[in-house]
Amino acid sequence: MAGTKHSRQNIGFIGIGHMGSHMVPRLLHAGYHLTVYDRTAERAQAMGQLGALVAQTPRELAASCDVIISCVTNDRALEAVMLAPDGALAGAHALSAIIDMSTVAPQTSRHLFQAAKVVGVPMIDAAVSGSVPQVEQGSLVIFVGGERQTYERCKPILDVLGKQSIYLGTSGKGTTMKLVVNLLLGLGRQALAEALVLGEKAGLEREQLIDVLKQTAVVSPRQQADLEHARQREYGADFALALMSKDLQLMLNEAFEVSAPLPMTAAAQQIAAAAMPGYGEEDASAIIQFMEAFAGISYSS
Repeated sequence: MAGTKHSRQNIGFIGIGHMGSHMVPRLLHAGYHLTVYDRTAERAQAMGQLGALVAQTPRELAASCDVIISCVTNDRALEAVMLAPDGALAGAHALSAIIDMSTVAPQTSRHLFQAAKVVGVPMIDAAVSGSVPQVEQGSLVIFVGGERQTYERCKPILDVLGKQSIYLGTSGKGTTMKLVVNLLLGLGRQALAEALVLGEKAGLEREQLIDVLKQTAVVSPRQQADLEHARQREYGADFALALMSKDLQLMLNEAFEVSAPLPMTAAAQQIAAAAMPGYGEEDASAIIQFMEAFAGISYSS
């Protein structure tokens, strides 16, 4: 994808966090012109060193770009960068399109879709499955909600970032799918933590316990990586526990809206909330370490 194929299309990228800081270089390498914004100026400036222009506000960014991508932490941050007086919708023009890649409530996606529609700007929600390694490899799976025509227009950009994008229907369906996927992620990690705790408390040797679990068919590729974190007792954040806790709460909020019983998710959310003070900035797999401490298992055990 390198070269000048996309050199005339300007992309604005809002949110230079764990994911955005790896998405922007991929888009630059593919030949797009990038303008970036982050509320932490140093993050945006780092992308400036790679060849992106740096905007002072989302409004300024939107005014000069054909496509606006947002990838921010939560619903409040997304509404701020989109709907504030200096937000992207204030600067967007009739030929703009918005791709929101944040993990937010489906109703937030639908609300922003309608707000963008009022000013004549099409928008898709395009939540992603994968973390930093998948961004670097271009192997994200992207879940899209919105109008199909907008998806088709934006698909070449999504193809740079992911190995597959899937159109799921109307606005909010992409973020809904992301919550479904992250439900499995969150409960899978909680189950793995409890399995380790049971084995350790029942007298199985920890290294052998991890080795044997890794040989079984029930352990997913994601859990394989989590077991290595547990083996090393190092939980560097690809996807922070704080974000997993936020997503679990989004699932419960959506479940309330649609009357879906999620008892195991509710329990996992409470455990994640309890772990937040000590482990919130570590990887979500650090729930293993929290559960070991909860069970009275010390590092010296």
